[in-house]
Amino acid sequence: MGTKIVLNVVQVLVVLLCAPLIKGVIKRWKAVFQRRRGPSIWQPYYDLWKLFRKGSVIPEDASWIFRLAPYVYFAAPLVVALLIPVLTTFPLFMAFMGDMLGGGFVLGLGGFFLLLAALDTGSAFGGMGANRSRFVAFLAEPVLMLVFFTASFVAGSTIPYIVNRTLARPDLLLHPSHLLAAIALFMVILAEAGRIPVDNPDTHQELSMIDESRILEFSGRELALVEWGAAMKFFVLLTILLNVLVTPRGLSPDAAWHHVLGAVAALLGKMLVAAFVIVLIESSYAKLRLLRVAEFLGAAFVLALLAVVSYTLGG
Repeated sequence: MGTKIVLNVVQVLVVLLCAPLIKGVIKRWKAVFQRRRGPSIWQPYYDLWKLFRKGSVIPEDASWIFRLAPYVYFAAPLVVALLIPVLTTFPLFMAFMGDMLGGGFVLGLGGFFLLLAALDTGSAFGGMGANRSRFVAFLAEPVLMLVFFTASFVAGSTIPYIVNRTLARPDLLLHPSHLLAAIALFMVILAEAGRIPVDNPDTHQELSMIDESRILEFSGRELALVEWGAAMKFFVLLTILLNVLVTPRGLSPDAAWHHVLGAVAALLGKMLVAAFVIVLIESSYAKLRLLRVAEFLGAAFVLALLAVVSYTLGG
């Protein structure tokens, strides 16, 4: 029991400390692809350190929701990290406290509080960003439900550790339903994380941004928590995609520290591959108009539906 608690803490620390690094790698590689010098891969850490040292400005009309939202948004990915196989194939101390759907609800709770905070200030741009983000979430959540349904249908369980262990079988790893569900989930991750083609994470134009407009009123420590929480949410979603669906291998089979360190290296290696794919996409496509986002997520819904149908018909 004590070992599992320690490993749970290690999983949380991996998510906490490595999430800004993946964000920095993507920014650096995008700059290289676009033949720019670009920032260092450590720049997100410098930005967080700078924001934590700055003072905070709270809008006069803001309530306690505005003050609480950054902390809820920051904590939500860390809670999910306790429920999913970040480093080990065997369930840890809190593995059965929630399933994949419960983890989705926890992440959604953080986004819900951030949405309330954007509306709480009465800012025009905050309200516009909140409405746009709810529009994207309204289209993305059915796809997420179908992907989770497919994974639980194949594995006979909704617990991520059991799904991971089942999908590691060669006959299921290359099954069309598995591949279709993984592609659909990847498209949802691009939407939930505000990446191209759904949103441009580097833009600061008020009339075109979605996620960025929800946090315009935050500053100092609160802004740092939101930025760090967004990086961790992206990291956790990629972990679910990589360690549960796409490549459920490379995890530690026991509590030996050399196996755990190998699992950390394997996870970061898979993250770098995913980051490279994201950089290719963001360097090849432009941001979609808002109404075209429905077509993008509609295609993801069709892929998720085909995953269910192909597994049902193909056994």
